[in-house]
Amino acid sequence: MSSMTVFRLIFLVVFLGWLVVWIMLPTKLYQITWAPKLNSKLNSTYFSGQGTNLLLLSFPMMFIAALGCIYLHAKKQQRSSYSKSVVTSNRLSFLRRPALVMAPLGTVTAMELAFLAMFIALLIWSLGNYLYVSFGHLHIHKQGEKVWQAKFRSVSLRLGYVGNICWAFLFFPVTRGSSILPLVGLTSESSIKYHIWLGHLSMILFAAHTVGFVIYWAMTNQMAEMLEWGKTWVSNVAGEIAAVLALAMWVTSSYRIRRKMFEVFFYTHQLYILYIVFYVLHVGAAYFCMVLPGIFLFVIDRYMRFLQSQRRARLDSARLLPCGSVELTFSKSPGLYYNPTSILFLNVPSISKLQWHPFTITSSCNMDQDKLSVAVKRLGNWSQNLCQEISSSVDRLEVSVEGPYGPNSSHFLRHELLVLVSGGSGITPFISIIREIMFESTKPNYQVPRVLLVCAFKNSADLAMLDLLLPINDTPANISQVQLQIEAYITREEEQPIADNQKLLQTIWFKPNQLDSPICAGLGQNNWLWLGAIIASSFIMFLLILGIVTRYYIYPIDHNTEEIYHFSYFVLWDMFLLCACIFLASSAVFLFRKKENTIEGKQIQNLEVPTPTPSPGSCFRNADRELESLPHRSLVQATKVHFCARPDLKRILFDCKASDVGVLACGPRKMRHEVAKICSSGMADNLHFESISFNW
Repeated sequence: MSSMTVFRLIFLVVFLGWLVVWIMLPTKLYQITWAPKLNSKLNSTYFSGQGTNLLLLSFPMMFIAALGCIYLHAKKQQRSSYSKSVVTSNRLSFLRRPALVMAPLGTVTAMELAFLAMFIALLIWSLGNYLYVSFGHLHIHKQGEKVWQAKFRSVSLRLGYVGNICWAFLFFPVTRGSSILPLVGLTSESSIKYHIWLGHLSMILFAAHTVGFVIYWAMTNQMAEMLEWGKTWVSNVAGEIAAVLALAMWVTSSYRIRRKMFEVFFYTHQLYILYIVFYVLHVGAAYFCMVLPGIFLFVIDRYMRFLQSQRRARLDSARLLPCGSVELTFSKSPGLYYNPTSILFLNVPSISKLQWHPFTITSSCNMDQDKLSVAVKRLGNWSQNLCQEISSSVDRLEVSVEGPYGPNSSHFLRHELLVLVSGGSGITPFISIIREIMFESTKPNYQVPRVLLVCAFKNSADLAMLDLLLPINDTPANISQVQLQIEAYITREEEQPIADNQKLLQTIWFKPNQLDSPICAGLGQNNWLWLGAIIASSFIMFLLILGIVTRYYIYPIDHNTEEIYHFSYFVLWDMFLLCACIFLASSAVFLFRKKENTIEGKQIQNLEVPTPTPSPGSCFRNADRELESLPHRSLVQATKVHFCARPDLKRILFDCKASDVGVLACGPRKMRHEVAKICSSGMADNLHFESISFNW
């Protein structure tokens, strides 16, 4: 048995044990028989009433997160081997087939549908058992209270308990540098929809919980309870504030507002910090430990992103395309590794000091050893301001970055034929895939998949996006060795405009600055090992200091004086120690690794900077001028342009003659859904669909 198999078995056993605890938690057996025995042994003077939940609900996921970093580091050393993943992927390919294609869920695979059904079943199971136990031991809180009113209160309370289950999973999908997601083959971008689903579910449950209690208080003439901040029990005021904050985030996170008024969504969603504080103040320290792992790992990730973003990235050049898009090229550390379809978050302080926007990386990590490029399409106000600022002949542009983030492996290489379907700016992730295939084709005796790129654009000027398939630097672009076919569709023009009326592609070079540094992993090449050290050390430190504070500060007040330690102060201690331990451990490791990153940065900065020269125009409008260039000629010959037409996706996909066809779609939602429905129709078993969506 290999070491990797042992790791996977450990993860499976611990995770299943964690799930069993959640399943048993609401049952009569646990609450009446197991809980008293566990509390008597685990709720010590060092952890008060948090001991049981810390051991059963917090520790397992933190253990998986720390050990997962070691596993991912070992797996990273074996990333050059794809043979084993091919067999596994083909065996389980039916689980990744789209089983449901509909708004607002989007494209849901069979595996996702199965897990969604099991999660809903867990919520129903928990609510049913909570009510069964509570109805059997119903307490009348007020003299004259009727039984049905007490049951109504009990239902409202238990809806909040069930909402905590959603919160236990809520933060894992948005932890970009997490070790949890790669263990199951996910990225934060691909799992954003899970965060959205969990957000909707938790909001519905917490809203019902809040409204239910307001109705109960109104029925029993206890409206004064809305203003109570109890010293020995939960704070109703904190819960109401959290509900208002959650409602604001929920309303502004709707798809239409995100697409049309991104700034409203972005700034309102930053209320999550206050929401977490008041939510935790409402539920108390013991229940906080039930959802602790997700929040703990998210805070680590958020702080590490903050540390990385303090360095200004060295922006070398910008390629301005006739369609209005721009490709930004940065210097990067040779040791920084990422896979195709990865994304990079950009912040330009001169435009907005707070806004961060994700963009697809177009470069290949293997082909471009010291360069990293991203493509920016003119869509919203932020990107328009960026393009205008670059076009205004600035000598230097300050840019901060976070990332890159992306898949853990180049899984697309396993297919015999790749069909890449894009609409508009959806072509950008496929640029990195094709560049990676161009690199892999240079290896002797290495079989790369054939590629069919189907791209739809509104105007012929957008054809310039295909120029990005060829790198900006002197890296040899062996596109002639790739079996590449490009079918480009122009939907709003009947013929190609005269080239003289079109803008030429231009390259702007920026002056280097000593304050700028190449993009590198925040913790160096052994990023996963150092992240595991941060997770383990910060959590152990948190437990030790929490035990000391509870035993030698809180416990004497509760037992040696007539005072009762305030219920909310327990939570404030938890949140303070959590943040303090994370900041100390992360800062120490980051500063320790900063010296090595600085040395690498100085070595790259000493390299010779290219002389600013104009770039030739688009090879599609200036084909004659580019005939002497083999890469450009190969690209033109591989491309067929269809004017005033839309791709017949059903015909194109069904005509694919290969036993294993990987179908990737990126672009408008309607187009992705159409491709998913074709692949899931059952009329072609050789089609394996995967959606790439960056619609946040």
